[in-house]
Amino acid sequence: MRTETVIPRIDPAAFTAPAAVKRLQSLAVVVGGIAAVLWVIGAVMAPSYFLRSFLVGWVYWMGVSLGCLALSMLHHMTHGDWGIVLRRVMEAAARTLPLLAVLLAVFIGALYFIGWDHLYSWASPAAANDEILQKKEAYLNVPAWVLRQILYFAIWLGLAFTLSRMSLRQDRADDPGITRRMQVVAAPGLILYVLSVTFASVDWLMSLEPHWFSTIYGVYLVGSQGLAALAFLIAIAVFLSRREPMSQVLQPRHFHDWGKLLLAFVMLWAYFCFSQFLITWAGNLPEEIHWFEHRLHHGWQYVALALVLFHFALPFALLLSRPLKRNAGRLIMVATVMLIMRWVDLVFQTEPSFEEQSLAFGWMYLVAPLAIGGLWLFYFLRQLQGRPLLPVSDPFLPEAIAKEALAHE
Repeated sequence: MRTETVIPRIDPAAFTAPAAVKRLQSLAVVVGGIAAVLWVIGAVMAPSYFLRSFLVGWVYWMGVSLGCLALSMLHHMTHGDWGIVLRRVMEAAARTLPLLAVLLAVFIGALYFIGWDHLYSWASPAAANDEILQKKEAYLNVPAWVLRQILYFAIWLGLAFTLSRMSLRQDRADDPGITRRMQVVAAPGLILYVLSVTFASVDWLMSLEPHWFSTIYGVYLVGSQGLAALAFLIAIAVFLSRREPMSQVLQPRHFHDWGKLLLAFVMLWAYFCFSQFLITWAGNLPEEIHWFEHRLHHGWQYVALALVLFHFALPFALLLSRPLKRNAGRLIMVATVMLIMRWVDLVFQTEPSFEEQSLAFGWMYLVAPLAIGGLWLFYFLRQLQGRPLLPVSDPFLPEAIAKEALAHE
């Protein structure tokens, strides 16, 4: 006789966000508000630095949102336990994209008001006399840049809200077929994500030095977003694991899985960065090496060394430890270092591109991510409170939250 496994129904009301989430929202508003006031003052004093810091802060939080979207699609393709218990966190982070689209509109408005050429030299009148930039004019021009941003967000918002609606429908309808349909969306969605972020990396960062080019830069940004998102997810997981109801769900094996994924993304980031450097060093072509020359002199070589040590070597060595990966308190320290180093890396990608560099306004690179981050975190936590913290009707959920307990029986 054939027997079927009955999947128990989990009460959604038992997995609402803890009260501490509201307190964290309040803290985000306070910190973000103070940083925003300082940032506005800085905008009056140094408009160019305002634009540069805006770019760094916005790209930083875009990396978290898009990285969570990509990881959620990867989870739908694999159905790993690591993703099921944090699926609602990833979905909430992806649903912050409308906020980031509004901030992009503000950024574009600031570019028009202050001047596009303060950030992107290809938009300056002098570019008309540059032979190389003339050949890139069909791509690097203001209308095309803006239209591409609209296209990117149409793709990202479409994927994020399609998967989010299907996930909510799964809760309400208890339809196992939705799991397969989300997988069907996620498969081409990952391809669209990688392609769109590859082009976006050129628009946002590579075109800061429009004479320079790198064919690996797009996948570098893809890997960086996955790393930033995973570090953020670990931080949120630790926060939730210390409070009901998720303290009864999140187990050392979940942190072990996230630690292994974090190690993989650390190595992936290092591989992309070193490959780009090695190929450029071996070719030694004038049109390629100037990007590295700007970052290996005038004090930036020490920032490069810090990235080697704290963005790769230290986390790589620590994450080799199995006990560390299973310990939430220790793993969050590594994740925090990675979140800080992601900010350092974006400053490293941006500031050396400009001849005018003044430490007097370097503080704006710190307050901009804090100001944007305060608003982003408030909106993210609001999204997180809108749904149960677990996909209560996912057919893989009971195994995901009970597997380790069964292993001891």
